[in-house]
Amino acid sequence: MTAVLFVTGGLLLVAALLTLFRLLRGPSVYDRLVALDLFVVILLGGILVEALGRREPANVVLLVVVALVGFLSTVSVLRFDVEDPR
Repeated sequence: MTAVLFVTGGLLLVAALLTLFRLLRGPSVYDRLVALDLFVVILLGGILVEALGRREPANVVLLVVVALVGFLSTVSVLRFDVEDPR
């Protein structure tokens, strides 16, 4: 089980680095927003892997809080976007 957690953590780390590259280099605000959403999902996966490694269900609250912050950041960027698509 430990080897699976290490491999999963490594893959999540590679995915996070590639996502950060897109987040920093994205040509538009929307590309960066999608990259930020993906980064939040990868962060949730990392927290879940860590919780499984420790066998503690206490991180469920942290998962919910990070998911809500990610959702609210996406909604707020889209709500207060200054570009008018008309």
